[in-house]
Amino acid sequence: MKAIMVMFDSLNRRMLEPYGCDWVKTPNFARLAERSVTFERSYVGSMPCMPARRELHTGRYNFLHRGWGPIEPYDDSMPEILKKHGVHTHLITDHYHYWEDGGATYHNRYSTFETVRGQEGDFWKADLRPREFPDFLTNRPDLTMMKQDWINRSRMQDEAAMPQAQSFALGEEFLRTNGGQDNWFLQLETFDPHEPFFASQRFKDLYPHAYDGPQFDWPNYSKVSETPEQVQHMRLTNAALHSMCDYYLGRVLDLMDELDLWKDTLLIVNTDHGFLLGEHDWWAKIAQPFYDEVAHTPLFIWDPRSAKQGERRNSLVQTMDLAPTLLDFFGAPIPADMQGQSLAATVASDTPVREAALFGVHGGHINVTDGRYVYMRAPVHPDNGPLYDYTLMPTHMRAPFDVAELQDIQLAEPFTFTKGCRTMKLPGRQWLNAHEFGTLLFDNDTDPKQEHPLDDPAIEAQMIAHMTRLMQAGDAPLEQYERMGLQH
Repeated sequence: MKAIMVMFDSLNRRMLEPYGCDWVKTPNFARLAERSVTFERSYVGSMPCMPARRELHTGRYNFLHRGWGPIEPYDDSMPEILKKHGVHTHLITDHYHYWEDGGATYHNRYSTFETVRGQEGDFWKADLRPREFPDFLTNRPDLTMMKQDWINRSRMQDEAAMPQAQSFALGEEFLRTNGGQDNWFLQLETFDPHEPFFASQRFKDLYPHAYDGPQFDWPNYSKVSETPEQVQHMRLTNAALHSMCDYYLGRVLDLMDELDLWKDTLLIVNTDHGFLLGEHDWWAKIAQPFYDEVAHTPLFIWDPRSAKQGERRNSLVQTMDLAPTLLDFFGAPIPADMQGQSLAATVASDTPVREAALFGVHGGHINVTDGRYVYMRAPVHPDNGPLYDYTLMPTHMRAPFDVAELQDIQLAEPFTFTKGCRTMKLPGRQWLNAHEFGTLLFDNDTDPKQEHPLDDPAIEAQMIAHMTRLMQAGDAPLEQYERMGLQH
């Protein structure tokens, strides 16, 4: 048996033809939908990038116990389990967060791995020569990273030199070398279409428009303050990068045809989360509640065992279901600590795997959906407390916890999933002030753009019941109930 996961970062379902988009050119996603099962109710779990990847490995929620960080010593890792059971796991990625302090334990879980450098502000090429930077860089809060990105781009004048193109070329090399062999899993992962929306000119040419404003392809994580012309330009630039992703996805589909891989190869095409392009008057993610544009994700699966294609599935699924799905496909044991469920029966016949799903970011809203209603519960106090990180790997995104954070380490009692290990209990670092947004309830069936919050105590009570049940099942820290004003 063989498996391929093609994973994009910040892929937006509303920009794809199979999900009803009629203006972004994504013919290969449409082609994929004809050859696979398309999921209508796929949701994020833990946000953002590396917390989502921890769920991809461990098959369980991350965000109630810890923020961004590495795989923990007690974590079950799907690719490592496969490796121990005779499946060669190979990671190809240009997602540079894997090589920072907060992600540095993930790639070593695979049998082999290779990386492509240069995405976003990846501290890649050193160029100390005096240079002129564009005016748009002068007022950004992330100036150092923006300038590094500008240096990186100077080395990518041709499309073939861009990280996504290089990553898929490595994927082709792997498939041509190993397609005739058995027992392998390829995770082919690109940072695109994550910001900055840096696409080659041939994809920009698909979206001609008059724009004479400043260079603008990397929005701040903030409220929209730009002109309508700038907002439209950003959306079209993002569309160009989605079309570039579509082209390289097509290269994988071509290889599956050429190498006759459909007969015995599981194919998963997924993402970690979406992105706001001015909807709700916001850019990006994290700062605001996780509206549908961020939380509701595209997902496609071809399973050669059931051979279902061109069909839709309405069952509620999440990122954490992918680890047990892959383990089940290869006949490897699924650890008891995994909360996710294999989607084999869901792909075959839309068999449900859950009533409701949690999602969120550490220190933000705790959200729950039953597939129709989405309930976003805000912290009850402006200080967002109490909040703690539970970890044996005290690192943030790009640096270890600083000395001040480590001055008052407490040891927590083991959680059900830490295999008897006590963890550090450290003051939590929040991404935002979630309290100011308040608690929100939406009906996605009647209000798919989530523009009209409901005031319905009966439905809210149902969603609170789902939330507390799932928190208890995941052994959430007691202070999370206090932070949210919930009964344990």
